[in-house]
Amino acid sequence: MAVARTADLTSPSGVRLRAYHPAGFRADHLPGIVYFHGGGWVMGDLETHDTLCRHLANAAGAVVIAVDYRLAPENPFPAAFDDAVAAVRHVAEISKELGIDPGRLAVAGDSAGGNLAAAVCLHAREQGGPAIALQCLLYPVLDAGCDTAAYTAFADGHGLTRDKMRFFWKSYLGTASPENPYAVPLAAENLSGLPPALVLTAEYDVLRDEGEQFGKRLVAAGVEVEMIRCEGVIHGFLHYAGAIRRGQSVLREVGQLIAARLAPGRNP
Repeated sequence: MAVARTADLTSPSGVRLRAYHPAGFRADHLPGIVYFHGGGWVMGDLETHDTLCRHLANAAGAVVIAVDYRLAPENPFPAAFDDAVAAVRHVAEISKELGIDPGRLAVAGDSAGGNLAAAVCLHAREQGGPAIALQCLLYPVLDAGCDTAAYTAFADGHGLTRDKMRFFWKSYLGTASPENPYAVPLAAENLSGLPPALVLTAEYDVLRDEGEQFGKRLVAAGVEVEMIRCEGVIHGFLHYAGAIRRGQSVLREVGQLIAARLAPGRNP
């Protein structure tokens, strides 16, 4: 998909970024979305999610900044988390140069990227910034237990398997504790004071239940949340939008929801 332009950047800490400017929108004062790709923390880069980021930029009318964080198992936690935090800080610092309204900066990610987006929000709350207006979590990985009802129902035969997720968690955590909320956001005791959230889950996905549990806990903590369960699809269906038509329509819907949430002057 054509966008207005792209630009490859590098943060002061060495994290590679790619900015996508949406087609058909003014080049300044746009919302911004820092995007973390999925892949179980062990796969993925700027190229694997290039198409998804292009679609999202145009659908949301936002500048999307993709993050090429370090991968496990060579770089276990907190490497990817540290890169995610550094990326959001850098984007916030140069937001005006990127044509982004600093008051309308969101974080988003699919699967393991959703984990990083949620963790960044927890860290920003504890550190007093940078300001994040929205967290968009697309079938996120949030619980290291791998023992929900969805894990039992869809352990095999639905794309992402229970054994794959156990491998991904082992690779990512290394020697880190599964009680560390920056690694396992669902382990956080307090979810109050976090940005409004859009939590999307897939019906036939081992990660479905933990995403919905996180959304419900956010609501209980007083956070504004919109939860969407996409029926009839598997994990990663947005990434496979070229083969799964539902992925294309949901990408447009997600972009429109983000645009509405980040509209100028909106008070969450």
